[in-house]
Amino acid sequence: MNVYMRVLGYLRPYWLLQVVAYLAMLGINGVILYRPQLIRRVVDVGIGEGNLDALGTSVVLIVGLTGLQGVFRFVEAYSTEWVSQSISYKMRNQLYERLVSLSFRYHDASQAGQLLSRTTSDVDRLRRFTGRSILGLVQAIVLLVSTTVILVRMNATLALLSLVVMPIILVYMKRYVDRTHPLWHRRQDQVGVLTSRLEQNLHGMSVVRGFAQEDAERQRFGDENDKVFDITMDVAKVNSFAMPFVLLLAHASAVVIVWLGGRYVVAGALTLGELIAFNAYVMQLIGPIRRLSFLASMLGESRASAERVFEVLDAESEVEEAPDAQPLEDIRGGVTFDHVSFRYQDGFQALQDVDFDVPAGSIVALLGPTGSGKSTVTNLIPRFYDVSEGRILVDGVDIRTVMLDSLRKRIGMVLQETMLFATTIRENIAFGRTDATQEEIEQAAKAAAAHDFIMSFPEGYETYVGERGATLSGGQRQRVAIARALLMDPRILILDDATSSVDTETEQQIQRALANLMEGRTSFIIAQRVSTVRNADLILVIDKGKLVARGKHEELIQQSGIYAEIYHRQLKQETGDPAPALSGRSS
Repeated sequence: MNVYMRVLGYLRPYWLLQVVAYLAMLGINGVILYRPQLIRRVVDVGIGEGNLDALGTSVVLIVGLTGLQGVFRFVEAYSTEWVSQSISYKMRNQLYERLVSLSFRYHDASQAGQLLSRTTSDVDRLRRFTGRSILGLVQAIVLLVSTTVILVRMNATLALLSLVVMPIILVYMKRYVDRTHPLWHRRQDQVGVLTSRLEQNLHGMSVVRGFAQEDAERQRFGDENDKVFDITMDVAKVNSFAMPFVLLLAHASAVVIVWLGGRYVVAGALTLGELIAFNAYVMQLIGPIRRLSFLASMLGESRASAERVFEVLDAESEVEEAPDAQPLEDIRGGVTFDHVSFRYQDGFQALQDVDFDVPAGSIVALLGPTGSGKSTVTNLIPRFYDVSEGRILVDGVDIRTVMLDSLRKRIGMVLQETMLFATTIRENIAFGRTDATQEEIEQAAKAAAAHDFIMSFPEGYETYVGERGATLSGGQRQRVAIARALLMDPRILILDDATSSVDTETEQQIQRALANLMEGRTSFIIAQRVSTVRNADLILVIDKGKLVARGKHEELIQQSGIYAEIYHRQLKQETGDPAPALSGRSS
């Protein structure tokens, strides 16, 4: 019930439209309840007594009420749809805002397909629930109660016989909801798994085809699809029995009424018109009963969807702004790691007691084997994750005490896995500064050696790139990403292997541009290139999460055995130089 009440709380801002919809619903019910009385008058007075005036008047009233009912239905449908669409709009926005605010640790443990499913299909189910479903439930209850009162007033004995099945139906529907709810939850979870499988295959289509795994992936997708089908059929099996059973009870009651009511008519205790009207009311009970049976299924489905949506909205982010967080004003860019340790959610120790100080304006090269913790260092600076121990300072200020937005706006990033959006090149470059002028965008592109290839396209900067920039080459995507970072004019620049996908000539162009642009900025560079290492003001060597060496290239190549080993293992193929004799082998 707490879940349902929380969903109903979304209706509160739209109370006026809800009043209009419910008034229209009452108007519809009024027409439905009055129509059998007109039919009774047609039979008993118009036909039975031969009163043509009564017959004509009753027919005109039936036609008029039918038209009025149509007006009420329009008002009811439009009002409830506006409300339900507004609620789904609000929920999707809330989900998106929550997803973008949750820390990387949450997304590391989540499947993208599950999150997509909750934001789309689950919200859509709640839209139906907050729209016609709730109104239909109230309408069914009002119609049941009103019809029952009328039946009792017309003939108490027949009324009791017609309603004797209602307790059985209500108990059965309660059990039905309890049985279908876990099935709906399993189905929605499995739809999320299926969506994740599809999303991974679509993004990794080149890998699937490159390794000739089409048949294997079809089988894997088919297996997940089979599970959705099987669970859906389990629900259908329960539904297929529930509806006929409820209708059987309702129709059995109607048959008894016709039999016993017919005897009353023959005995003169009831007129034919009254029997027809009474039977019409009994048959009207079948509509609300069917609706209640359908709504019982939707209640279980909606509860499962609501639980999945609220799981995201209630998720706690590891990275949160402090209540008294202050904006980070203009900075010089000094960065300090003060005995920083970091563990991922699975307990893996990525960094252990890392301690270093980088003066503002320095170029820092991070070097180490794959998985050593280099990217973790750069992910901690913008607070994608929070440190497990220690602290990180920018110009002497603990980054956990400043507003996240103000911190990240002063950090430019070009990640190893370049991410572009399916829009124009101009909009991709201006992503971090939507107010940038065309001249500023072009200057950033020139600095990143991207302007020439952009202008080679017929549409220039208005060229649309495919999803994730698929229509551009790897080198072109990275240069656009570099231009995007440079346009922000950050004081701290993070380049995670930013030149790994470009050829030597392009790299030289980028390096010349970066040499000027990094002047005055604190730059952290993860690279596999000799030029980056040799030009760095400071080299940090990380191995197995520990800072094992620091200094300049000339110092480390002579003094640090582990640096020399990594340097020649990873980078010597660029130069072909033999390893120099080491004067020291310390680490």
